[in-house]
Amino acid sequence: MQRIGIIGVGEIGKAVVEGLRKEGGASPEVFLSPRGARTAGELSERFEGVRVCAGNQEVVDRSEVVIIALRRQDHREALAGLKVDDDKTVVNLMAGVAVDDLRRTLATGAPIVRAIPLPAVRERRSVTVTCPSHPVVDALFDELGGALPVPDEDAFNVFSALTGTLTAHYAYLATLTSWATGHGIAPDAAERYVRGLFRNVGRSLNDETRPLHQLAADHETPKGNNERIRTTWFDPSNAAALESALDGLLADLE
Repeated sequence: MQRIGIIGVGEIGKAVVEGLRKEGGASPEVFLSPRGARTAGELSERFEGVRVCAGNQEVVDRSEVVIIALRRQDHREALAGLKVDDDKTVVNLMAGVAVDDLRRTLATGAPIVRAIPLPAVRERRSVTVTCPSHPVVDALFDELGGALPVPDEDAFNVFSALTGTLTAHYAYLATLTSWATGHGIAPDAAERYVRGLFRNVGRSLNDETRPLHQLAADHETPKGNNERIRTTWFDPSNAAALESALDGLLADLE
């Protein structure tokens, strides 16, 4: 496993470190930028071989694989003047920052690979989209749950837009809980039931022999409760509104 540097130690950077240090896995040396100092310091205290560097240039100099996990709006300022030799491999986790854009910022000929790891990499359960395919980067994310290489940045941006639906799912569950509470159910009982209900539904996603539309059909009885909510709430206009929101996000990412 390569020596890995992380510039921008937020939630995803932290999850990557925790996944790499999960029991039974490879343990590369990890070098963290001081950006996100509290999280970086906590990780260095928890894990042997994880060090906080004095600055971003030291992260790059000590690493073979450099993961950049900054906020999109901060990256030009944070990376200004950074020297990245061509023998490094750069992994770009920033949504909406294309390979050519980052290459201009870094002024490097090093390979640059985009990736979309999710917090579940800490449990090695996240499939990470990569673009373009690169043996070192794909192997890194295979270690963390699986790599899904895609052929170009147009396809990559579609997957990036899909990640924007995660909190809407949590808000949907919170709305169900709030509705039940409004009908006299104790809040803790309502939340416990909704969590259990959808935790079990989530487990069915592990059955990859059935496509998603088949899973939906298998959970419905004709003219039953599930079919009623799907056809009256998640109707064609509702589905079209979701697709429109995704189209708008995709346009911004492009």
